[in-house]
Amino acid sequence: MDRLTDISTVKALLEKHGFHFSKALGQNFLINPSVCPRMAEACGATADSGVLEIGPGIGTLTRELCRAAGKVVSIELDERLPALLAETMADFPNFTLVKGDALKLDLNRLIAEQFGDRPVSVCANLPYYITSPLIMHLLESRLPIDSITVMVQKEAAERLCAKQGSRLSGAVTLAVQYYAEAEVLFSVSRGSFMPAPNVDSSVIRLTLHKTPPCEVADEKRMFSLIRAAFNQRRKTILNSLMGAGVTKAAIAAACDACGIAQTARAEQLTLRDFAALSNAL
Repeated sequence: MDRLTDISTVKALLEKHGFHFSKALGQNFLINPSVCPRMAEACGATADSGVLEIGPGIGTLTRELCRAAGKVVSIELDERLPALLAETMADFPNFTLVKGDALKLDLNRLIAEQFGDRPVSVCANLPYYITSPLIMHLLESRLPIDSITVMVQKEAAERLCAKQGSRLSGAVTLAVQYYAEAEVLFSVSRGSFMPAPNVDSSVIRLTLHKTPPCEVADEKRMFSLIRAAFNQRRKTILNSLMGAGVTKAAIAAACDACGIAQTARAEQLTLRDFAALSNAL
């Protein structure tokens, strides 16, 4: 099964198992032979480490991860794929398939049960429709993982890894920065998939912070302020933060106390600025 990037092989495999692509699940299988080895290397997998994969598809990336890592556990939602994966992954005893929804499973418990004391990273080709919710779920769950290496839509990659203060930055950008250092590793053209999507992709890596880059008394409060600011990013902070249920007088006082201009807009503030405002309020 080393020809999972060969179109004729993939078509024959899918036909054998009566599999048809699901648009609802955002299924696009990789057929570019250079991409999966690069992803497996980028996630830092070793013989002593484990990898958690979300959405293995037919196992193209999974096989490369199994070659690099001591153990690979893949979570698959599509009930049609386990039988197919049983065939494509038969020669890898270090592979375990878990059926379920990664957004609903207790991932902390899963990692503890499956990997024990092994260092763990996440590596996956994520469906576009759940990219941000799934990445934030992984980060907010405080999982015992070192990094998250995933392929996402190129536009999403630019937002997730945007620099502070840039026009591309948004609420999700700052949320990611709180938990991890984000970087775009390389681009992947739309022709690398079967079927080909309408957009290009990028592989990004999020290296988790051991401790957050700023101190905040109430994380939920800070993220509420960030969302309110970016939901009305054309407005000044003085006006947009009222969307978080704060009075204009309180916002003005907090801005003055933190040395932040009341006329500043969301993208002009750093994560530390929002932390300071949250603490002041």
